[in-house]
Amino acid sequence: MPCRSRATFHPPPLRPPHVVALVHLGCARNLIDSELILGRMAEEGLVVSGDAEQADTVVLNTCSFIGPAREESEGQIRRLCAKKKRGEIARVVVAGCLVQRFQRELEGKFPLVDIFAEISDGAQLAKGIARLAAGEKVPRYLAGGGLREAKRDSARLLATPGSYAYLRISHGCDHTCSFCAIPAIRGPHRSKRPDDVLDEARELIAAGVKELVIVAEDSTAWGRDLGLELPDLIEPLAELEGDHRVRVMYAYPNRFPWALTKLLAGHPRVVPYLDIPVQHISTNVLRAMRRAGSGDQVRKLLDRLRQEVPNITLRTTLLVGFPGETERDVEELLEFIRGYELGRLGAFTYSPEEGTPGFELEGRVGAKEAKARHKAVLAARDAVLAASQRAWIGRELEVLIDESAPKRGAPNVARPSMDAPEVDLVAHVQGKKLAVGSRVQMRVESVDADFNLVGPRVAG
Repeated sequence: MPCRSRATFHPPPLRPPHVVALVHLGCARNLIDSELILGRMAEEGLVVSGDAEQADTVVLNTCSFIGPAREESEGQIRRLCAKKKRGEIARVVVAGCLVQRFQRELEGKFPLVDIFAEISDGAQLAKGIARLAAGEKVPRYLAGGGLREAKRDSARLLATPGSYAYLRISHGCDHTCSFCAIPAIRGPHRSKRPDDVLDEARELIAAGVKELVIVAEDSTAWGRDLGLELPDLIEPLAELEGDHRVRVMYAYPNRFPWALTKLLAGHPRVVPYLDIPVQHISTNVLRAMRRAGSGDQVRKLLDRLRQEVPNITLRTTLLVGFPGETERDVEELLEFIRGYELGRLGAFTYSPEEGTPGFELEGRVGAKEAKARHKAVLAARDAVLAASQRAWIGRELEVLIDESAPKRGAPNVARPSMDAPEVDLVAHVQGKKLAVGSRVQMRVESVDADFNLVGPRVAG
């Protein structure tokens, strides 16, 4: 048998895994969409990274609620397209509310974007990215296929710390506020069925989540299209097996489900906290905004909430500089903040949005004046906040650990029950490193420049 020479074997070059990163903009509801996109991409076998600098493809999930959010989204698109042009990333994908609202208008504006995707469950988008990574041709525009069905969200890759997660209970909004484009983007209100929400909650609790943060465009509207009310969902969520608590956000003040106060006041797993965006207190401004009710009705609502839930923390959102708003209206708003001691609030200036009734209103407030009014609102808030936070000095309270101390000598980042994640304050717990998701007692020794509580863990 003839002797064969041994040829040198050259294996085919290994193709590195395609790395995808996601940049998230916007609210907690949009974050859930981002988590769904991440989950679908992982299902497609894509390597998901939290570092956009190391990615081949970057997905930007956009926000388009108001002008500044839209400007931020478009600025991020330009930044990513510049990185692609320099060869730092291979592909740019733009998804979410901005695409849903402006649709194919964006294709000509940003020619370097590889895929535009409307709001969906992320499956079609993930398949498109996988095909793109494999060198295949894919449609540049992915339509969402109509309104998303109000069904169970599954296969989310959580982007929250592990101590808490957002739980969406419905989609869309039926209100016609004259400043808001959300109904045009997200559609009318559709409640998820109770069993679907409970199944999602069980999965989150099994994953170690200690706080379920309830979100929706209008959480207090949940169930009306099913013949139910919000308390019919919150109570079974709180009764699920596990060491968890439930926090309610985005509660529209109209048609408030008053049976909820019994749970807020007495159920050990329902956090005595309510985010209830009132937008303004001047009746004239509220009517121009097409908000239901008057300033007096808003006050009566808050009075009753505090009467029925004595230890409740109320958070709200205010909109200043709306067309027709007067200096007297602003003074009434400032007095409202002080009188009701509203330290936990967000405020933004009016942004004229095309396609909304408010866009055509006369009497627009100048940008400089609107900015001054916004500054005054925040100053009134901060005065209330400083006093309420300093009142905790020398006292003890329970906090939930969201972030372990990153190094020796650094504090753990936590939250007491009166603070929701991302939008409110935190507590810095000094001492040894504590596990994310643990609940500990801390003694407040000081308040920092941002009004966050500071102090050590109480032994035991």
